[in-house]
Amino acid sequence: MKNLTAVLLLLVGLAGCSPSTPPAPPAPPITQATPPPVVSPVLPAGPASPPSPPPPAPSPLEGPAPSVNSSRSAGKWLQLAPLPSPRSEVAVVALGHDVFVIGGLAPGTGVTKLVEAYDPDSDRWERKADLPLALHHTAAVALGGKIYVMGGGSNAGPVKQVFEYDPAKDTWRAGTSMPTPRSAHAAVVVGEKIYVIGGVTGSGNTNVAALEVYEPATDSWEVKSPMPTARDHLAAGVVDGKIYAIGGRLRHSYRSNLNVNEVYDPAANTWTVKSPMPTVRSGIAAAVHRGRIYVFGGESPDGTFADNEGYDPATDTWVRFAPMPTARHGLGAAVVEWTIYVIGGGVSPGSTDSRANEAFIP
Repeated sequence: MKNLTAVLLLLVGLAGCSPSTPPAPPAPPITQATPPPVVSPVLPAGPASPPSPPPPAPSPLEGPAPSVNSSRSAGKWLQLAPLPSPRSEVAVVALGHDVFVIGGLAPGTGVTKLVEAYDPDSDRWERKADLPLALHHTAAVALGGKIYVMGGGSNAGPVKQVFEYDPAKDTWRAGTSMPTPRSAHAAVVVGEKIYVIGGVTGSGNTNVAALEVYEPATDSWEVKSPMPTARDHLAAGVVDGKIYAIGGRLRHSYRSNLNVNEVYDPAANTWTVKSPMPTVRSGIAAAVHRGRIYVFGGESPDGTFADNEGYDPATDTWVRFAPMPTARHGLGAAVVEWTIYVIGGGVSPGSTDSRANEAFIP
């Protein structure tokens, strides 16, 4: 019996010393799916707009074919508090941290004196003192803490008046008038001076090539070398002290749209032709952000444009960016910090309007 017990104990010991079943290999690491990008809300686009018309065959006015990157860059559009008063053919300018929408054409009332300011921090609008004169197709810039409105269209036709706005007093005063009355022109700031470019004048919509420079400190004007291509409904931007005049049309007709891009050097008082805008259009707005000029919207006989094309003067090339949620013309654009605010404009060619307030973050 003792021998049997010993044998049993020996077998149990051997069983305990036998190798155990190898552990299962570790489970592969779990890779979490990348969450979808957050899509910022946008304003309803409204009725579908016709696609952007193809550019016509190049003409001497349009210059060589543009150098363009057809890819659409990252960037997003935001929906913001709508413009309280729907308008088109407005002037839009940033002063401090606010964006001002000045004048324009309003439904039912025609040419307006209205001025409204948008505060991006609160996403709210505030009514400001009216313009001294109702204007549409005007141009506005900010300089030295003031806003300057240069010319524009009135019920009597293109005007040459200059108005200065003081935000501290919420008041307007008149400055020395421009040498050339005009509307549908562009205005930009270089240094301490305001450069007014192109437009139309007179009852016959005669194109203006004149480049006239206003110095607020002396309330005086100086005439400079005219733009090579006289045109109206153009846009302009300043990069590294040079002025780029882009797009536009002939004789106030969107049937004669252009994609011309001409640069003015104030130091040399000379103009040079650069790579044309990829899309032939007019009734556009432009804003400069980190050395690139962004051009928005426009109109043609086939409809309004949602196009957003950016020009890089350093490489003389264009890039197509995400289009505007709302295609329109007669709009304005201004930059506050890292955001471009694109406001107002007509959703169909001709005398239409909108309350669109859309912001693009490149």
